[in-house]
Amino acid sequence: MEVQVDAEKCIGIGNCEMLEPEVFLLNDDTGVASTVGTRLLSLERAEKVVAGCPSGSLSIRAAK
Repeated sequence: MEVQVDAEKCIGIGNCEMLEPEVFLLNDDTGVASTVGTRLLSLERAEKVVAGCPSGSLSIRAAK
């Protein structure tokens, strides 16, 4: 599964980076998370990181 960040909704809490540091990076200047490297996660891991986002800025879609 692929996880995407909606930068307009992100409030910079950083739960995504704490849970999946190889996938997410919180920009210190903007306070917004982005994806780095691979965005592919198992469904279980993707659901966990999406559920941990308090702003609802993460979404899951099937990998291409």
